[in-house]
Amino acid sequence: MKSKKKISSYVILISCAAALGGLLFGYDTAVISGAVGFLQIKFSLTSAEVGWVTSCILIGCAIGVSVAGILSDLFGRKKILALSAIIFALSSLGAAFSSSYLVLVIWRMLAGVGIGLTSLITPLYIAEMAPADVRGKLVSVSQLAITIGIFIVYFINAAIASGSGNAWNVSTGWRWMMGIGVIPSALFLIALIPAGESPRWLAQHGKKGEALKVLKKVESNELVAKQQFEEIQKAETAVDDTKFSDLFNKTWLPVLIIGVLLALFQQFSGSNAIMYYAPEIFKGAGFGQNGAFMATVSIGVINMVITVVSLGLVDRIGRKKLLGWGSLAMSLCLLVVAICFFTRASTAITLTFILLAIASYAISLAPVTWLLISEIFPSKIRGRAMSICTVVLWLSDFTLSYTFPILTQNIGEGWTFMLYVVVTALSALFVWKMVPETQGKSLEEIEGYWNNREMK
Repeated sequence: MKSKKKISSYVILISCAAALGGLLFGYDTAVISGAVGFLQIKFSLTSAEVGWVTSCILIGCAIGVSVAGILSDLFGRKKILALSAIIFALSSLGAAFSSSYLVLVIWRMLAGVGIGLTSLITPLYIAEMAPADVRGKLVSVSQLAITIGIFIVYFINAAIASGSGNAWNVSTGWRWMMGIGVIPSALFLIALIPAGESPRWLAQHGKKGEALKVLKKVESNELVAKQQFEEIQKAETAVDDTKFSDLFNKTWLPVLIIGVLLALFQQFSGSNAIMYYAPEIFKGAGFGQNGAFMATVSIGVINMVITVVSLGLVDRIGRKKLLGWGSLAMSLCLLVVAICFFTRASTAITLTFILLAIASYAISLAPVTWLLISEIFPSKIRGRAMSICTVVLWLSDFTLSYTFPILTQNIGEGWTFMLYVVVTALSALFVWKMVPETQGKSLEEIEGYWNNREMK
C-alpha cells in the first residue's frame, strides 16, 4: 500500500502566508454588508447608489486582475502579493476617514485593485508551489481564508452595530467596520517575508539555481525536486514560443471558454448577493436589526465550516463531482428560498435554506472554480489566461451586486432568486458536459491533456 506523502512545513508556511491575501479578500468584499444600511442613511442614497457603493469595489477588482497576470509574470508572484497588502492597508484607512460618498467610492475601488491582485495571484502562487497530490487542498486553503475573512467581518460588524445605537452607527460605526481592515493587512505583509518565489516563475526567468533550491524545500526530497525541475524545464521548452494570442487558437480557445464560463456561473449563482446584502435580505424576510446581523453571522459560520470540509474532498472526490453536484444542490435550495419570499414563509425556513444554499456554494462553486482556473492553463500563458477569467469573474460580480437592490425593488426578492435558480441549474449541466477532471494531475500533465486529449 502506497504511503501517504507528508506535506513539507515550508509548503504549509507559504500557503498560509499567501492565503492571508484571501482573508483580506473576504474581509474587504463583505465589510459593506454591515455598513450599507447606515451609509444609506448617512449619505441619503438611492437604491442605485446603494448598488454602486456596494459594487464599485468590483470595478477595482477588474482593474487589479487585468494587470495582475502581466505584473506577476514580470516581477514575480511574491512581490505583487506584497504590493496588494500595502494597497489593502491604505484603502482601509482611507475608507474609514471618508468625508463623502464619492471619497468612499474611490477608496473602495482602490481596495478592489488589491483584491483583484490577490484573487488571481494567491491561487496561482500556491498552485505553482504545491506538489500535485495536495495542490487542490492547498489552493482551497485560499478559499478557506476568504470565508474566514467573511466570518470575521460579519462578527465585527455585528459587534459594532449591536453594541451601539443607530445614530452612532450612522455617524461612526461604519468607519470602524472599514478601518479595522488595516490589522490583517499588516499581518499579511509580515507573513510574506519568509515566503519564497514560485519555482516555475524563477525557471522561466533563467534563475534555475534558485528554482531548484525552492523545489527542494517544497518537496523535502532532493531526488523528487530534481525530477520536478526536469518536468518544468521540459514544459518550458515545449511552450517556449507560446504567445498571448495563442490563447485564441484551436487548442486553447476551448479551455479559455471553459474558464470564462466557470467564472460567470460562480458569480451569477447569486451567492455574493447574499454575502453583500445579507442583513438587508434578512430584514426583508422579517428579521429585526439585531436578528438580521446575527443571522448574517450564521452565514459566515456555515460558509467557513463547509469550506473546511471541502479541503478534505477536493483531492479525494475530485473537482468535477463537487462542482456538478454542488451547483445542483444550490439550485434546489435557492428555489425553496424564492418560494419562501413568494409565500412569506417563516424566517426560520428562509434562513435554513439560505444557509443550505451557501453550504452548497462553499463546497463547490466557491473553491473549485478558483482551483480549476489556476490549473487548466499552460505555464507560459497561465497568468494572462487567469487574468481574462478573473476579469470576467469580477465584472460579473459587479453586475450581480449592482443589480441586486434594483431587481429586488422592482421585481421582488422571490423573482430575483429565481434568476439564480436558473443559473445554478445551467452550471450543473455545463460541468457534467464540458469540464474535465484534473484531480491528481500535475500542471504539466493537465497541459498535455489539452494538447493530446488523452486525460480520462
